[in-house]
Amino acid sequence: MKKIEAIIREERLEAVKKHLEEIGYFGMTLTEVSGRGRQKGVPLKWGSKEYRLEFLPKLKVEVVVMDEDVSGAINAIIKGARTGDIGDGKIFIIPIEDAVRIRTGDSGNNAV
Repeated sequence: MKKIEAIIREERLEAVKKHLEEIGYFGMTLTEVSGRGRQKGVPLKWGSKEYRLEFLPKLKVEVVVMDEDVSGAINAIIKGARTGDIGDGKIFIIPIEDAVRIRTGDSGNNAV
């Protein structure tokens, strides 16, 4: 199993969710986060003053998938999240040793 963490633009959530559902992944965890990348935020102008908004609001989508579904899930996230502009986000893949469903006690693949 792998946990996929995707940092995406807020406005791309529905598209990402739709593409993940199309490949059979309905469960996910969503966290509101702030971050910055190489662009170090965005310059803004208010009146005659300029300032930089360093940390931009993003969403972190987390989904645990079977090993054989990793590339499909990554492609689904990319399809939904990509705008082609700087700041589209990042995807991280993390190995999962085990999972347990609290309600039933099922573990491993059965818990996912």
